[in-house]
Parts: sequence; structure tokens; C-alpha cells
Amino acid sequence: MALYVDADACPVKDEATRVAERLGVRTFLVCNGGLRPSSHPLVETVFVPEGPDIADKWIAERAGPGDVVVTGDIPLAAKCVAAGARVLKYNGEALTPANIGMALATRDLMADLRSADPFRPGGGKGFGKADRSRFLDALDRMLRAAARDAAS
Repeated sequence: MALYVDADACPVKDEATRVAERLGVRTFLVCNGGLRPSSHPLVETVFVPEGPDIADKWIAERAGPGDVVVTGDIPLAAKCVAAGARVLKYNGEALTPANIGMALATRDLMADLRSADPFRPGGGKGFGKADRSRFLDALDRMLRAAARDAAS
């Protein structure tokens, strides 16, 4: 069992690391650079080469049953869900086989709308304290459930 964090532009890296350290879960923070490596022996910072989706590919090649992936990237989430991993978005929303199709469709629709109207104001709502709190609670529950499943 491992925790994979898509760490580029991730607003909850520190929170994910704290939860994983407390529960004793091996963690991989995967990024293109710019992160200070953790001194905790269970946390490894993985620096991948620059390029589109290189960090996503690294995670997708490794994540599988029993693992937990933290990402805001819906295509990466879909690959990880298909591989049997549990996936959590930064706001604490779990992506599962039951809802990943809708998440992909929504992502594609929004991309089409943005490309059809270049003057459309972009951006979603801001990331707040409530999102951070939901994430912490959801990650704790998800890692504990993954550990229980691995033990049985």
C-alpha cells in the first residue's frame, strides 16, 4: 500500500504528508521540481523530467489495488481508478468507478465550452479551509480503509 500525490500545483501536499506519516504509509510526492524533499523516511519526493503529463504517467504506471492517489487531474484519476487504486481529489471528493465517467464527461464539456468562447471568464471557486478540512478527513478514512482491505 502506498500513497501517490500528484504534487505539481497540489494545495494539500503538506496535509497528505502529515496524514501518511501519522498512519505509517509510504508516500511518493511526484513532481517536475520545486519541492523540498521530506526528511521523513516514509516520504519520497520523485522528480520527473519536464514535459506534459510525465508525473501523471509515472503515477499511473505504479498505482494499483491497495494504493491511494491524490490528484486533481481527471484523466490521471480515471487511469488509476481503472487500475484498482482509490483516488481522492484535493477537496476530499473520492473518484470511483461509479462517478469517474461523469467526472471525465464534465471535464471534457468544460474544456469545449472554454475553447468555444475565449472571452469566457475562467477559473472555479477558490480552495478554502472547508475544502482542506474535508480533504484531511477523507484521506484519513481512505487510507484506513485501504489498510483494512490490505490486512484482510
